[in-house]
Amino acid sequence: MKLNRRDLLKAAAASGALGVAWPLAAGLSPAQAREAAEALGAGYDPAPFTLGVASGDPQPSSVVLWTRLAPEPLAAEQDLPDVVEVGWVVAEDAGLRTVVARGTAPASATLGHSVHVPVSGLRSGRHYFYAFTALGRTSRVGRTKTAPAGAVGAVRFAAANCQAFHDGFYAAHRGIARENVDFVVHLGDYIYEHGQVGGVPESHVRDHEGGATFTLADYRKRHALYKGDASLREAHAAHPWFLTWDDHEVANDFSGTGGGAPFMQRKAAAFQAWFEHMPHRDTFGEAALPDPEIHRVRRWGDLLELTVLDLRSYRSAQNLADGTILGAEQKSWLKQGIDKAPDTWHVWANSIMLSQLRGSPGGSYMFTDQWDGFLAERKEVLGHVHSSGLEDLVVITGDWHSAFVDDIHTDFDDTSSPVVGTEFTAHSVTSGAYSADWNRTNGPRMGRANPHLKYFEGNRYGYDVYEVTPERFSTHMRVIEDRRDPASPVSTLTTFHVDRGTVGSYEDQATKNSPAQYRRSRTNRP
Repeated sequence: MKLNRRDLLKAAAASGALGVAWPLAAGLSPAQAREAAEALGAGYDPAPFTLGVASGDPQPSSVVLWTRLAPEPLAAEQDLPDVVEVGWVVAEDAGLRTVVARGTAPASATLGHSVHVPVSGLRSGRHYFYAFTALGRTSRVGRTKTAPAGAVGAVRFAAANCQAFHDGFYAAHRGIARENVDFVVHLGDYIYEHGQVGGVPESHVRDHEGGATFTLADYRKRHALYKGDASLREAHAAHPWFLTWDDHEVANDFSGTGGGAPFMQRKAAAFQAWFEHMPHRDTFGEAALPDPEIHRVRRWGDLLELTVLDLRSYRSAQNLADGTILGAEQKSWLKQGIDKAPDTWHVWANSIMLSQLRGSPGGSYMFTDQWDGFLAERKEVLGHVHSSGLEDLVVITGDWHSAFVDDIHTDFDDTSSPVVGTEFTAHSVTSGAYSADWNRTNGPRMGRANPHLKYFEGNRYGYDVYEVTPERFSTHMRVIEDRRDPASPVSTLTTFHVDRGTVGSYEDQATKNSPAQYRRSRTNRP
């Protein structure tokens, strides 16, 4: 029988033992918390590098290296000096013999003994290997890659999102670790600050066992629990990552510009813990806190321009006539980038669905926490894409726990309005989707209500792999067999293509008969 985190937590809740089974419950010592985490299938690297290593934000001559010293990963405070010197090394080989850079960096208690090392002077388009040393120990060896410069014939990258620890194992990340990709994009909901713990609302757990996240210590322990999944650490060690965030890194459906003092303190704690646990490069370095800078543009040679968006930090309330999801400064930055964009593939890393999603034909209901809650700004931005002449736009999105393929119209209520791009929304890593019955019933309803929707599949979990050449952008939907199995096999559910210079996507002939709850006819080209 497969070990199932969710069922184990449900059983603990039913027996009144959730306070012992949930690793983050109040009253557990660090050793007891770790024992509970291991009972749910977690495990850690040798101390003090228990949370592994990672790299991020690759550029042609630079990459950021990350680790955090946490001998007791689920402790509120680490039994370490205030500052620990951490050595780092970068080499051309996995044995770390051909060294190209080395140095030391301080790991301070102020930032949870985390280390962010921006390594420069590297060669473009090259794989490198790296490791850290501290307290007489050496970390695992990680592998990274710098971005290429100049002409590029192909790039492959993966995207992941929505990985509730209590909903299953990260077999999707195990798959990503083994993929031949140049980098990974995480589209948000890296952690969940609340949720259904074993089928019990965590508000109940908070009241009785202390399960929710409010303080910096709470968020640090939550991130450490999630990194207890070996596959997540493996995926970080295998490839460099680009990162954005969504709501659950802080609180469900939050607006970055709203809330009183208690919430602002909570948000600051969440943002700091996120920064402490991610291979994130910020213009302002450690001075970025309490507001890390997420949005950025990065290029992969002359082939691909990646625009990473932050759709939480600057948004207003939803459903306002003058509401904003981007904030004035980020919107101006995005529009300026559109105006000066090079002739290449343009990929937006977008945490929540850009395309309109009505619940029924002619119905007014829309889930307004996504771009549907900011209609005027969406029309403004997509209208600007069209008027600027930007071509070859592909938007990659998370959040929905299901896969969608949409044509992006400048006005989704006018089917004759221009199509300016394609949106691919990926399956979640583990976070629970709607039921198979719901998907079967509502997939066709969503198709009838949304003429721009080409494909919907909500019964599976996984990640996307994108294969890009100067002629074509291909999205391979990878799915796992069973999220209860940490070694679950990975397969390709279906593949969609976008041809350079032609708006709209089409499904690959080889996968057009794969299972789906909705598939618009004539999405396959001859």
